[in-house]
Amino acid sequence: MPLTDHGSVRRHQFHERLGVLHGNHLHRTLKERFPAAFNTRWTRRHWLHASLFATVGALLATIVPGFSSQLQPALPLHATLPLSLPPQTVRPPLASQPGQPWDVLQVQPGQTLGGLFQSMGVPAETMHRILEQPGNRETLTRLRPGAELAFARGEDGALLGFRFDRSPTQRVELSLAGGKVREKVLERATTTRVAVAGAEIDHSLYAAGRKAGLSPAAIAVMTDEIFSYDIDFKDVQPGDRFSAVVEETWRDGERIGSGRILAATFTTGGKTYTGFRFERDGKAQFFTQDGRPLKKSFIRMPIPYARLSSKFGARRHPVLGSMRMHKGVDYAAASGTPIMAAGDARVQFVGQQRGYGNVVILDHGRGHTTLYAHMSRFGKIKRGQQVAQGSVIGYVGSTGMATGPHLHYEFRVNGAHRNPLSVTMPPPEPLKGAELAAFRAQAAPALARIESMEKLMFATAAAAPQDKPRDKRG
Repeated sequence: MPLTDHGSVRRHQFHERLGVLHGNHLHRTLKERFPAAFNTRWTRRHWLHASLFATVGALLATIVPGFSSQLQPALPLHATLPLSLPPQTVRPPLASQPGQPWDVLQVQPGQTLGGLFQSMGVPAETMHRILEQPGNRETLTRLRPGAELAFARGEDGALLGFRFDRSPTQRVELSLAGGKVREKVLERATTTRVAVAGAEIDHSLYAAGRKAGLSPAAIAVMTDEIFSYDIDFKDVQPGDRFSAVVEETWRDGERIGSGRILAATFTTGGKTYTGFRFERDGKAQFFTQDGRPLKKSFIRMPIPYARLSSKFGARRHPVLGSMRMHKGVDYAAASGTPIMAAGDARVQFVGQQRGYGNVVILDHGRGHTTLYAHMSRFGKIKRGQQVAQGSVIGYVGSTGMATGPHLHYEFRVNGAHRNPLSVTMPPPEPLKGAELAAFRAQAAPALARIESMEKLMFATAAAAPQDKPRDKRG
């Protein structure tokens, strides 16, 4: 065989190898599984075709982008790559910078300033340094539940800043860095809105008022100023109801308190009483819907929580033992109990009068005077001074001819004594003319608000009678 015939030599060697495998299992498998081209003798045409296919495949893999990548296993769509980041910048504690983080505490009932500072790990010495700042002690020693205190501390726990509200419009920020206390006062804008609050009483007026959103001070105005002359609040029953138009103070979108009562109604015993705030002669008073003052000219009992111990009229004198005319009434009370002026008046006399001991006489005008005797001491009054109804003019005692501490109270009309318990009191002066017109213009919108709210509130209450106490604010 010529050595130059490389094709013949290769075919000869191939057939020799096939012959060796002809009788074994591998040869049979190849014959079954591979095409006939691999089981027969390859001709020149077979080799040309194989070379052509190999060349075309190589060209495709080189020219067509992504063709070869499709032959590789798929890689994940997401990968985490380690990146080299710049070193973290170390900042000083934020408590020493504007915008520092604050730990805010809300005062709970029974908590004290000292307890709050102790809970934050702030020593008492630091607290006293804060209290020594002008204007801080009065606010911080009279904290009410709900007030907020804020503390800013450094990494070592030392107090760097302290914040509190001195008033609804002032926030105080103290900086304690560097061993000195520096104060910054921030003015906080507030707005005033008018709202209507109302409720039906279930257990107590106070509880219903608080549930309706009234402050304790606003409830006291209703009971002690507006309706005190017409309603005995000890007799208020479940089912009685009230409504009030109040001013509310808002700050940063938050309601922070209620202010003045502009109008109020109270329904008890099937009768509705009304009161509207109006300033007359520069002084705020409450009037009925037709412009008559709710405040009576005189209060019947110028001493609270006292017991009537002797009536007006003839009696045997407890000291002299003889029958004498008792020209006033006596109220037994503990020594030192405050005595109030029965009405607006001018102080006519302050001093001693024989058996009356320490005496105060008030002139109320239009011929009406009142006398208060047996006082232990006088209030801060002097002759000629104007005093308002309810002002403290003295204190219960037993000076003069008295067997024990009590108040002797007389009521005189043009010098003649009258029984303080039954005398017809002079009515207060109603609004007239331009004042009455201005009052009506002011009262009408407030009354409309109350009527609108009550229609809504009690219509809802009628539909759901099980919901008590019922309250609504609008």
